[in-house]
Amino acid sequence: METNTLSAFDLLADAFDYPQPGQFATLESELNNMPAGMLTAGQKQALGSFLSKIRALKLGEWEELHTRTLDLNPPAAPYIGFQTWGESYQRGEFMARMSRVLMETGVDTDGELPDHLAPVLRYLARTDEPLPELVQTLTPAVQRILAVLRSADPGNPYIDLLEAVRELCSNLKKEAA
Repeated sequence: METNTLSAFDLLADAFDYPQPGQFATLESELNNMPAGMLTAGQKQALGSFLSKIRALKLGEWEELHTRTLDLNPPAAPYIGFQTWGESYQRGEFMARMSRVLMETGVDTDGELPDHLAPVLRYLARTDEPLPELVQTLTPAVQRILAVLRSADPGNPYIDLLEAVRELCSNLKKEAA
């Protein structure tokens, strides 16, 4: 896979990063400059909806929303292994394999665990043959996160972002089959 061009996976991973000054403008620019066909209409709409809702927030409010949604809400934690196996030996094995493939593909976890959505998405941008267990577990894990967020906080902008991830990752399963 070409690493010079920002992929849909990279764009979505960037949207999961902790909010920083200028990040919104970067995300908006990345979305607007994404080559045609890199995002489906549904993915582009979901990401656009996320950005539209974030645009209305001050940086501090976005930081609080990010922390409340992705760091302080364990049932909706954006960790694929946790969503699939909980705190178990299987998750540990999965994280060890993810750590290895992240290193092999040059993906920096930026302080996150290797099963966090952001490094997972960056890994998917850099590999043509993702770990089969990642392909199998990613969409169901994202669906679990979505279900929890929809129930707990139906207006949360991260629902839109997760919808874009769910749609993008559901295509992985079709390609790998």
